[in-house]
Amino acid sequence: MAEPQFEVRLAESEQDLRAAQRLRYHVFVEELGGGGEMVDHAERLERDAFDAVSDHMILIDHNRGTTALEHVVGVYRLMREENAAAAGRFYSESEYDLTPLRASGRRLLELGRSCLLPDYRGGAAMYHLWNGLAGYVEDHGIELLFGVASFHGTDVMSLAQPLTLLHHRHLAPEALRVRSKDFQRMDLVPEAALDRRAAMLKVPALIKAYLRLGGVVGEGAFIDHAFNTTDICLIMDTARMNAKRRGIYVRKDRA
Repeated sequence: MAEPQFEVRLAESEQDLRAAQRLRYHVFVEELGGGGEMVDHAERLERDAFDAVSDHMILIDHNRGTTALEHVVGVYRLMREENAAAAGRFYSESEYDLTPLRASGRRLLELGRSCLLPDYRGGAAMYHLWNGLAGYVEDHGIELLFGVASFHGTDVMSLAQPLTLLHHRHLAPEALRVRSKDFQRMDLVPEAALDRRAAMLKVPALIKAYLRLGGVVGEGAFIDHAFNTTDICLIMDTARMNAKRRGIYVRKDRA
């Protein structure tokens, strides 16, 4: 594969949005076995009603493929409070009670539908996406980032170790502690029986990256049968991010 030539920007056209939805279909439907009422299998698009009112940050590799649909290799869906007002709610509110975040009086941004093609995971691609996200956060004065993140599968007991680890070591402070609406407890094994190393190996790379940046989790998991996932709610307070690790996230040209 040729050396990637990355560009990160917001989707600007219907073609950009379709490319993002095609990538989401590849990851969430073909790879992870998910579905949904608005999934278009004929056109291979994963979409929902929130797309029309959200911003979509896309990562493009100009050296991949031959068409605009093939160039998009990563995506974030971004919902600010005004987006959520237009939609009637944040996407996460179907799974979590966001009252603590809404009551905080701070500027909120929901991160959703984040995904990368397999060949781009764990490397420079995520760095480029985060640089773009950092600029968006700064431009809009965002103070709290949040969103659901997923473990593949709905067999909770197979995820007992990583879920217990998150509950005991990374639970959000009470003031920000959102709670799952269809509550699935996460403290599934005694803390004394927790194998931290083995548990962390089962935590998806994206969730681990958020934890390294100071992210915390809400109380309880949510089983999403439509997407074949076990979801947690991640929250990141931009004012409390670890200064040493913040360099990963903040764009160097704005340091």
